[in-house]
Amino acid sequence: MKNIIITGASRGIGFQMIQLFANANCNVLAISRNLDPVLKLNNPNISSLSIDISNEKDILKVSDYVKNNWKQVDVLINNAGKLVNKPFSETSVSDFMDVYKVNVFAVAEMTRLILPYCIKGSHILTVSSMGGIQGSMKFPGLSAYSSSKGAVITLVELLAEEYKETGIAFNVLALGAVQTEMLEEAFPGFIAPNSALEMAEYIYDFALTGNKFYNGKVLQVSSSTP
Repeated sequence: MKNIIITGASRGIGFQMIQLFANANCNVLAISRNLDPVLKLNNPNISSLSIDISNEKDILKVSDYVKNNWKQVDVLINNAGKLVNKPFSETSVSDFMDVYKVNVFAVAEMTRLILPYCIKGSHILTVSSMGGIQGSMKFPGLSAYSSSKGAVITLVELLAEEYKETGIAFNVLALGAVQTEMLEEAFPGFIAPNSALEMAEYIYDFALTGNKFYNGKVLQVSSSTP
């Protein structure tokens, strides 16, 4: 049984992913502040931790769990994200910090703490956005979000280079619009071309097989320009 860690597990793509992995007989550690939807699944292959990944001390609970229960991590999916949609003139330093704490700093710290439990063949996969791709279409109001997604792409590229001799793969999937609760909250009424389940299925497959073909890569997963 493979050991899988997924952040942002209580809704959207993350919620669909934990079910896909669990139903494929993987051990899943679901990370989210709100665990109610996860616990209602009552799936014996899913363990969960209620943590705020923007809090460094909270993230320590994840590495403690791995140390005490698994010893090894096969896949880490940094899926949690935070989005603020405001005109730049109204976006404060605090807004930028809140977004970066989840989208960049938490990814760095989660990865740093889990790396000692990864082995040759492990895959650390980070979910980014087309908004973080240089030269892609940009949208007003997303200065904090899109810039953070660009930052995490560069972070992953650097980690792939630094750890290239270990056999651990680091990759990024830059997603286009997906019909999730976060998208609806930021852009009410917008209809995305892909559902959360469709994207979860794609990420599920890539998490288990993509590391055989890619390392340090950013794959654009979008059927539309943005």
